[in-house]
Amino acid sequence: EVQGIRCVSYCYSSIRQKKIFIMGRCSIQVVMGPAGSGKSTYCHAIQEHCATLGGSRRRKVCVGNLDPAAENFGYDLAFDVRDLISVEEVMEELGLGPNGALIYCMEYLLENSTWLQDILEEFNDDDYLLLDCPGQLELYTHVPIMKQILDKMRFWGFESKMMSVFCVDATFMGDTSKFISGSLLSLSAMIALEMPHINVLTKCDLVDSDEVENMLNVQSATQLWEIEEEKQSLQDGDENEAQRKVLEKRRRKRFRLTESICSLLDDYTMVSFVPLNLNDEDSIDHVLTLADHTIQYGEDLEVKGADQPDFEEQE
Repeated sequence: EVQGIRCVSYCYSSIRQKKIFIMGRCSIQVVMGPAGSGKSTYCHAIQEHCATLGGSRRRKVCVGNLDPAAENFGYDLAFDVRDLISVEEVMEELGLGPNGALIYCMEYLLENSTWLQDILEEFNDDDYLLLDCPGQLELYTHVPIMKQILDKMRFWGFESKMMSVFCVDATFMGDTSKFISGSLLSLSAMIALEMPHINVLTKCDLVDSDEVENMLNVQSATQLWEIEEEKQSLQDGDENEAQRKVLEKRRRKRFRLTESICSLLDDYTMVSFVPLNLNDEDSIDHVLTLADHTIQYGEDLEVKGADQPDFEEQE
């Protein structure tokens, strides 16, 4: 019976995938990460970079805002969830705080998901869409609103054309504890959302390049924390004996907890980062190539455009 169920499930999946291919769906990057991690800047950089590409790789990138609390954008908006509902309106009318208003807005979007469906179905199969999502991480973890919204998008036929991009601020690398926390958040989002996924280390143009390279060359989270422990032990030389004993006791407790977290990250062996330097076009192109490969973007477009000249030649 189990084999029969699996067979039926596989056949249904195959039929659904064929139907999706016939109908056509745009490719989607779901851009997420902590507040201030550079999600909007990432969207702007990808949008501008794609406009400079030639041949079959050139595309018009559309960006949709799914953050009801967003204010300023550096990119051209294709659509804005604030046209449906905004945090400011909810705070005024219902007297909620910022976080409560944001959760209310996302629940409202979920209940009125046909608004989003109608917009997404206006895009063609060769369109490329970035969704700039809220930075409140509770929406991806213990309040699974984003998971439910993405599940609806899967049901609408976008499953094979959709992936997630998790942004982590490179300036966190100056504090190993923050960097490990960012890695743990990334792993949590990967498991919760169940989507093809890449992790992008943003703002690398604001950090020393050698520091970025040394951090990314570390083989495991446990090794990274051991390096941090060595640094801290070298800085403890000025304390007297009593202070040193107190610090050592605290460190042992902290070390056991952090060691367990690092072991969790190492056991999954799924969290790795690709650096993004906005001053380096090759760096931006590398991130885009990884995202394209994740959702197999352009495989059918290359066939369709193989006998066509570049955009520049057409003009």
